[in-house]
Amino acid sequence: MATGSVTVSMQSQALFPFFLMFLAIYLIGYLLLFRRSHPKIRPEFCSCLISLVHGTPAALMSFASLAADDRRGFAAANTPFQKLVLDYSAAYFLTDLLHYVAFFPGDVLFIAHHLATLFVVLTCRHAVSHGAFSVLVLLLLAETTSACQNVWTLAGMLRGHRPRAAALYRALSPPFYALYTLIRGFLGPYFVYRMLHFYARGGARGLVPAWAWASWAFVVVLAIGVSIMWILNLWVQFFRERRPKLEDKIR
Repeated sequence: MATGSVTVSMQSQALFPFFLMFLAIYLIGYLLLFRRSHPKIRPEFCSCLISLVHGTPAALMSFASLAADDRRGFAAANTPFQKLVLDYSAAYFLTDLLHYVAFFPGDVLFIAHHLATLFVVLTCRHAVSHGAFSVLVLLLLAETTSACQNVWTLAGMLRGHRPRAAALYRALSPPFYALYTLIRGFLGPYFVYRMLHFYARGGARGLVPAWAWASWAFVVVLAIGVSIMWILNLWVQFFRERRPKLEDKIR
């Protein structure tokens, strides 16, 4: 009984140590690694740094936690491993939320995104204790592009000053856009459809409350919609920039 209590206590306190870890990484980046960077992009570098530490590890841990669960499914109870992954991601989003509030308080879209994501992760982790399968699959899909997106973002911020960064940005753009379109435009919406179909027909009745899955769905659908508009805008810009070059070749 005592051992079980200690285990539960450790799981419930995982969020705070992870938060301290991400905060420490952010401060190391801000005070040491990027201290000579331009003040306008210094915070962005730090945000990309903690995103790199979170993204790929979170995707791998999500996959591992789902693969290790023999009872996985939309109505399955959250396993200890899955709770740990949820705490890990919640700590990252909390740290990055503080970053936006401190340096970019006018960026309402990103602040709202992080608040909504924290709501989904924390309610799944602490209020419902079921449904981690849904949240972690979506997290896995979202973070699959994280490493590429962060490198692309960093290269984009430096492309006006460093030719190599500009070359990397141009080289990364098409494959990153294509991968992002595949995941956010097709795989993500398909999975959300499957999730909604399961919950709406009562597959998790008595386990996942209607307010929980409905609010999760609302947040995810909205996030996917914004992502699709974002990537469509990038594609439009991509082809617009290359149109003059194609016209010159034709001439």
